[in-house]
Amino acid sequence: MFENLKAPPADKILALMQLFRDDPRDTKIDLGVGVYKNAEGVTPVMRAVKAAEQKIWEEQASKSYVGLAGDPAYSTAMIQLILADSVARENVAAAATPGGTGAVRQAFELIRNTNPDARVFVSDPTWPNHVSILKYLNIETIAYRYFDRETRGVNFDGMIEDLKTAKKGDVVLLHGCCHNPTGANLNEVQWREVIALINAQGLIPMVDIAYQGFGDGLEEDARGVRMVASSCPEVLIAASCSKNFGIYRERTGLLMAVSQDAKAQALHQGNLNFLNRQNFSFPPDHGARIVSTIMNDEVLRADWAAELEDTRLGMLGLRQQLADELQRRTGSDRFCFLAQHRGMFSLLGTTPDLVEKMRADNGIYMVGDSRMNIAGLNTQSVPILAQAIVDAGV
Repeated sequence: MFENLKAPPADKILALMQLFRDDPRDTKIDLGVGVYKNAEGVTPVMRAVKAAEQKIWEEQASKSYVGLAGDPAYSTAMIQLILADSVARENVAAAATPGGTGAVRQAFELIRNTNPDARVFVSDPTWPNHVSILKYLNIETIAYRYFDRETRGVNFDGMIEDLKTAKKGDVVLLHGCCHNPTGANLNEVQWREVIALINAQGLIPMVDIAYQGFGDGLEEDARGVRMVASSCPEVLIAASCSKNFGIYRERTGLLMAVSQDAKAQALHQGNLNFLNRQNFSFPPDHGARIVSTIMNDEVLRADWAAELEDTRLGMLGLRQQLADELQRRTGSDRFCFLAQHRGMFSLLGTTPDLVEKMRADNGIYMVGDSRMNIAGLNTQSVPILAQAIVDAGV
């Protein structure tokens, strides 16, 4: 059997990480890896997470399984955080998953199991793992226009034109906020138009929300997904706690199935439980326990929200500093989109050749499509990046 194994495709980000480690230059900048880093280049453990872990250590009496869907307190806390009162709790089925990626995978499997003919429409570009998992599951994938490489904003007319080709039962994958990899987001008017199209054509929306609190704030970042959940007959939502709680290695995610028919909730919950059983049986609990502990403690929740807001404002400050530096060095406002984007990422919108030139000449490491992690910067490295962009002729 093993002699028939084939080498999987190389992971470009992992290869980029190795190149960065091997680079001896002191001024090198890592903008490739998709994790938040503070000014010291560290992904910190949040204060509330530390306190919650201490509380769990002191109070937890068992490490037994908590159920196929995970701890109900975690599901309830996340549903409240993401959906608030946009839909009734009894209309939502939910299951904990190993990270947001696990939630995405479970959602795609649910789609395949319930409608093998469904096509999934994904933004161009999107998070590469979306396409990779869909391909692995043999689900037909269709790209819709999203990023405008001239304005570096959303090509909304192109998006709507492409989504109009979707057929009843097809799935539209949307980013809840802080679009990865572009950083360009839909505004409220555009969300409403997309929702109207989805309902008119009988499509199924799926929302991937991995960066709530990193864009315009916890409530503002959830506005789009709440509009979808309250307006569409059925919605799938894949959520991650990796970024806004900083618990990447704990693999803490949640898949929600929302229906306007509360009577269907038990059936939906049973199917989510079944998928968990087939793929990994019981989901991990430590990260979920951290989240529910924080969300159900008034003091811890306030401290978490305050630290998250500091993180968000720090990234916005770096965005503005970079846009200002580029305007000063080029005498042009063509990079102002960097200050308008939201979340960890921005797509610079340049060619792989120029990305490689910045790496070779200046030690700037970003993915070949020019996605850069704004959180990989600090106030000292912003001018270095700005000059590299100018020198490369981006």
